[in-house]
Amino acid sequence: MTNSGVHNLVPTISFLGAAGTVTGSRFLLSCGETKVMVDCGLFQGLKELRLKNWEPLAVDAGTISAVLLTHAHLDHCGYIPKLVQQGFKGKIHSTEYTMKLAEVILLDSARIQTEDAKWAAKKGFSKHNPPKPLYDENDAIKAVQQFKVEKFSERIEVAKETFVTFHPSGHILGASTLEIEFFGKRLMFSGDLGRDGHPLLVNPTPILSGKYDALVTESTYGDREHVASSTDFQTVINETISAGGSVLIPAFAVDRTEVILVRLRELVEAGSIPRVPIYADSPMALKALDYYREAIDTGSSEIREEVRNTWKGRDPFDPGSLVELHSVDESKTINDPQQPCIIISASGMGTGGRVVHHLRQMLPNPKHTVIMVGYQAIGTRGRALVDGAAQVKMHGELVSVNARIEQIAEFSVHADSNELIAWLASAHEAPTNVFVVHGEAGVAESFSDLVSTKLGWKSRAPKDGDSVAL
Repeated sequence: MTNSGVHNLVPTISFLGAAGTVTGSRFLLSCGETKVMVDCGLFQGLKELRLKNWEPLAVDAGTISAVLLTHAHLDHCGYIPKLVQQGFKGKIHSTEYTMKLAEVILLDSARIQTEDAKWAAKKGFSKHNPPKPLYDENDAIKAVQQFKVEKFSERIEVAKETFVTFHPSGHILGASTLEIEFFGKRLMFSGDLGRDGHPLLVNPTPILSGKYDALVTESTYGDREHVASSTDFQTVINETISAGGSVLIPAFAVDRTEVILVRLRELVEAGSIPRVPIYADSPMALKALDYYREAIDTGSSEIREEVRNTWKGRDPFDPGSLVELHSVDESKTINDPQQPCIIISASGMGTGGRVVHHLRQMLPNPKHTVIMVGYQAIGTRGRALVDGAAQVKMHGELVSVNARIEQIAEFSVHADSNELIAWLASAHEAPTNVFVVHGEAGVAESFSDLVSTKLGWKSRAPKDGDSVAL
């Protein structure tokens, strides 16, 4: 695959994010003047991590040839507007629904940052004067214009001597694993790997045959297995509603909201929980919901065949009591619910958006329950709540936590350690190198050891800023 002009060049991979932490997915492939970035996400969680979003990128954005995007979650795509702001002129290659969802997420991210900056200025609790967003809506709009939609399973050239094939990863709609050929080297990136048995999406595509020079795998749940929660989802709902309280579910707007709504519909239809109002309160989640409906109705290959056959032209998300809240004024009507209801609102870690206002009103009331249903990064309000915090800070004020807090693991759409190992083991040959990323301190190292022990492969967990010759 090489030619006389490049045979002396050594391809490298640099880990500019998601190394030693879960968020901030940024990997740079370099060979000569060709630079290709895989994912371009925001750091989230601890303040020291969030501050990294403001640090200069380790590479001149204007020299990057292309960006390859695995999926639309903020920790994978959220830095793209900043990259464009800094001079990136190339294309952002993704699947159709990754592009559609990324547009929703990036515009929402810009809006929240701008609103938070205005709120901080009004209340005077920011150290910056004046407070400013990382990027604004115009930056996000400009970034979206640089997306180029690619089809699954088609090998395309994205830069000099650089080819990529997208395969469904089963994580969220549009999510992909990436098979990359880079100056004669074969690489596989897991992105965020989903699980077999997603209620809507097809299973992750197994690793294809052939020898890989590098396999880059996530390890978000690399040190644990998903086990049934000690408290059942429907039991928590029934106990809360019986006591006259309401249930608040902070949920990621993309996929987690959809999965929860499917489960709630099943429980209502089975008579397992009472039919109370179910509020979907996130403009981003509602737009994502429409894309999931569209994918089902148009027969997308990402949707399970049985779902396409059963629900085409019907709504699998509504048990008859779903109320979609689009405006801020509508959202305010449920800040302090007086009658039992179920509220699903973003963000999933309680870090921003409308859910913060609901938490502020509902946490002091012992009648209510907050159910955390997703991964909670260190340093987020969600993590503080599941760790038993007596108070959490919101909008510069401490709020008492008297509500019941539960964490339910059954809705995770991240593969656990066993599922990750099973996916890796689908490779026909041992890769030359395995790089374990997207893990909290100690987790990536633990999973790397597991890869070495169970599969006998050469594996390591790179550090932030590491650069490795391929």
